[in-house]
Amino acid sequence: MKTLDDKKLISDITIPGTHDSLALYGGPAAECQAWSLEDQLKAGIRYFDLRVSGFGLRIMHGVISQHTTFHDVFNTIKKFLSKYKTETVLVRVKPVLFLLKSKVPDLVENVIENDISWVEEEIPKIGEVRGKIVFVQKNGFQLGIPLFETDEHNDYIVTDVITKNEKIIRHLTEARDEQNRADQVVLNYSSGTGWPKLRLLKNPKNVASQINPLLYEYLNNESKTNPKPCFGVIAMDFPGLDLIRKIIEFNK
Repeated sequence: MKTLDDKKLISDITIPGTHDSLALYGGPAAECQAWSLEDQLKAGIRYFDLRVSGFGLRIMHGVISQHTTFHDVFNTIKKFLSKYKTETVLVRVKPVLFLLKSKVPDLVENVIENDISWVEEEIPKIGEVRGKIVFVQKNGFQLGIPLFETDEHNDYIVTDVITKNEKIIRHLTEARDEQNRADQVVLNYSSGTGWPKLRLLKNPKNVASQINPLLYEYLNNESKTNPKPCFGVIAMDFPGLDLIRKIIEFNK
């Protein structure tokens, strides 16, 4: 982010992100990523989707603990930003599990440090949040900037890859053509799974292995035909370095 214009709004930047960012455990049906938080940060991921329970602020995927907590995540990102002060990191907290779910926002707020966190609703300029964590609000978590998701109900369920790819392209086109970016960040998902429709072979990794090359191809074509479009955040499962770099290229 070093070369970005300080006056550019965060909502006008195309940002590589991960879906269920720390889902590293639980077997093929549950795992959505292969890289640790540190490795994702180093690879260029700047949006993180955290499923947080009210029990010790543990990071979860469904009922499966991911062997870390929001405290650990916050400190890891804080350490990264102290070293790379030109960067900013967007974080979405999604309270999960019925028991103690309502306690998550207050518990998270107790961890947040005001000097390195942006929790206002106003969309900041990149110059205002370099070296900071920008929180994103949605549904049960109301700290931070507003989020608009292009995904529709059950779009994450993959019946076949062709249909899923068509949905991704439709949503990215919607994000690209969105005119009012001053009041919200647009979020797109390329992630998907056959669960819970008993399509066990369409686990997140299997879907990503087919979708990610198609996503790269679409973005590569867009980079040749459209002058610097903005797609907002693209949240992925198992992204590779080439795909992450292709997304970042839209900001140059």
